[in-house]
Amino acid sequence: MAAKIKAIKCGTLIDGNGGKTVKNAVILIKDKRISAVGPGKDIKIPKNAEIINCSKYTAMPGMMDLHIHLCMFNNITFKNYRVAQWEVTKQLQQMYMLFHGQMCLDRGFTTLRDLGFMSGYGLMTDQSCAVRDSIDAGIFAGPRIISAAFTVGTGSHLDLINPRSARRDPLATADGPDEMRKLARRNLLAGVDWLKTCASGGGGTDKEEPDIRNHTPEELRVTCEEAHMQHKHCAIHCFTPEAQLIAMEAGADTLEHMVFNGDEAVDKIVETQIPITPTLAHRTDHAIDIRRDIGTPQFTLDKMKQIQPSCFESFQRYYKEGAFIAMGTDMGFEPTMGSNAYELEIYCELGMKPMDAIMTATKNAAKALHLDHEIGTLEKGKLADIVICQGDPSKNIKTLGPRENIKMVLKEGYVYVDRRPGKDVRVIQDEYGSWRKIDA
Repeated sequence: MAAKIKAIKCGTLIDGNGGKTVKNAVILIKDKRISAVGPGKDIKIPKNAEIINCSKYTAMPGMMDLHIHLCMFNNITFKNYRVAQWEVTKQLQQMYMLFHGQMCLDRGFTTLRDLGFMSGYGLMTDQSCAVRDSIDAGIFAGPRIISAAFTVGTGSHLDLINPRSARRDPLATADGPDEMRKLARRNLLAGVDWLKTCASGGGGTDKEEPDIRNHTPEELRVTCEEAHMQHKHCAIHCFTPEAQLIAMEAGADTLEHMVFNGDEAVDKIVETQIPITPTLAHRTDHAIDIRRDIGTPQFTLDKMKQIQPSCFESFQRYYKEGAFIAMGTDMGFEPTMGSNAYELEIYCELGMKPMDAIMTATKNAAKALHLDHEIGTLEKGKLADIVICQGDPSKNIKTLGPRENIKMVLKEGYVYVDRRPGKDVRVIQDEYGSWRKIDA
């Protein structure tokens, strides 16, 4: 059977490499991959090709969010997240993971690195891998999920996501290098692509300060070592310069959050070009308001507000000094899952150029995932992950925000979304707010 060929005619092309846009471009797709891309005058469209007319719109690579927690239950369906923490089962959390992934794909995010989660019943590793694999197998529509798992010390930031008195799977946390190594191996056996651990405290949990130490350097080192032995990778949560330096010394592949900055750490981050994910959407007044509405303790709200200026100031310094920034939001509890592009708006409000912001969610993100040979840019031979949007985000990044502006989403050449006039193709047949409150 002859391969199916699609020809997308677009008014503007952003290829993801950071150069000038191309007007009146054509993208040829054969099976799952791009067979040709460039100015329309230079590309011959085969007679048997399916023509997709997007001449009024802009084409760009599918976007990526490198820091998201898909297994968190959606807080607009529960009256109080503290109650839900006790009642929501792993199975229901797994359903939320699929739903959240579909919400993101619907808005142009074709790849997500899910950095794991815990429940009161233990780690969500098996559930995360199952959702990823079911999407890869074509059983469900959804984004490409790069699955990670918590490698957690008892009482660490990641452990404190659940109440102290919550029942815990005895295999969910570890203490000392040997136990951390065993937990890492357990997660890798489940099939994860990445490991996740912490070098510092955090901003969204109770009764811990951001500058506490979560793990010893040796515990971090063995976690990274186990990932690398399996040709996998490790992300390390680190708020402070001290934590950033320890994480880099341990062998981290990406640094998460980067709330505070210091000269030595910044110099090393810039020199090594280790990818950093700022997760600024999680630090806004909007995020704080969401936490307040769902019953978050005042201690946590105060902490989130106190660190907010440092988050923004640190981002500006990292960008100014040439750090390698890859987009991540830290979305999880947020009811507006899918609005990930708001992160890019914050970057631009803080001084980043729109094209640079686009690259954090495309080329840079793919490189951070070690997938830049397959995705991240619109180039011949790469997988056809494509977003078609209203307007030109290289001039106005806010055009990526509204759902109605995302006209088409293709992943590996398959059309999952088509909102062009007269079309009605959607990943999920829902409208925001259509789900009902349930009493957990």
